[in-house]
Amino acid sequence: MSDMNYRSWIKERLEIGKEIIYLTREDARNMGVTNQKIIDLTEKSMISYSKKISEMPAKIGIHPYKNTFFHAMPADLPEQSASGMKWISCFPENQNKFGIPQTVGLLVYNDRLTGMPLGVMDCVWITEKRTPAAAAVSAKHLANKNADTFGMIGCGVQGRAHVEIIELVMPNLKTIYIYDIFESAMDKLIKEVQPKVKAKIVKTKSFEEIVKSAEVIASATIITEQPEPKIKDEWISKGQTLLLSDAHSLYEDQTMKRADKYILDSIEQHELLLGHGYYPHGLPKIYAETGEVAAGLKKARENKDEFIVVNNIGMAVEDIIVAKEIFDKALIEGKGIRLPL
Repeated sequence: MSDMNYRSWIKERLEIGKEIIYLTREDARNMGVTNQKIIDLTEKSMISYSKKISEMPAKIGIHPYKNTFFHAMPADLPEQSASGMKWISCFPENQNKFGIPQTVGLLVYNDRLTGMPLGVMDCVWITEKRTPAAAAVSAKHLANKNADTFGMIGCGVQGRAHVEIIELVMPNLKTIYIYDIFESAMDKLIKEVQPKVKAKIVKTKSFEEIVKSAEVIASATIITEQPEPKIKDEWISKGQTLLLSDAHSLYEDQTMKRADKYILDSIEQHELLLGHGYYPHGLPKIYAETGEVAAGLKKARENKDEFIVVNNIGMAVEDIIVAKEIFDKALIEGKGIRLPL
């Protein structure tokens, strides 16, 4: 659909320039966008970015305290007629100190033809879903096809979302191993997610146990400027696939640098982090971006023994393409609160 046709479609349902739609977190959650749809949209956005069809600068940010951030994340996807920006923060001590979530934010969705704001929505649910979707896209192309074990390090919101979504791209999955330094987090994950998945979820007792148990391992902890390795290089086996949404925080530098393929979602974004003091030992030799592999521009896994690391820290194109799906559904179904400009 062209920008003009999309704008005309919206104009039949919204007075562009006079009002916007506000969508809460529950509105986004209840809009009926399935996990499979989010995987498909995320893959499409990653391909668009790596083929240089979409425009997305590296996320800029401010950092009020150590290991905290606000990030501004704009993106434009011409093929979807979608433009907007996510403004998100992460303060890891929020839950312990104030009893509120560590991650909060809003997303502004715009008319690509005129720049007018169309909607504002909570972005936590979008972030919660598109992050494991990026891991799922990576596993789809880079994990061993017959892998039947998956490990999840970090059992908070993101960990639960990863465990819920991963079997959509791992058809042979039998066992999901989980680990968190808080046993209550593991118990909560099992209680909430086990009824939703076929694979058996099993608690482990240490970083070592989970790494030695699973063929595909995802981690969703916090991104720290200075890595605090918890996983020894000697525990890693050939053929494993590591899916990182927390950069190198848990792994030794030598582990990252000996990967047969080291893949990033956005080279530009990780190089920006490098300039801000992250990756103090430098980045490993980069094989490709995730979108290049998904598009077939670079080879995926070439043999069962390859040790592959995929470092996806999240991209605005993923947020905006999912936001468009939510916004369009809200217009069709008459959901959300209309606010005057």
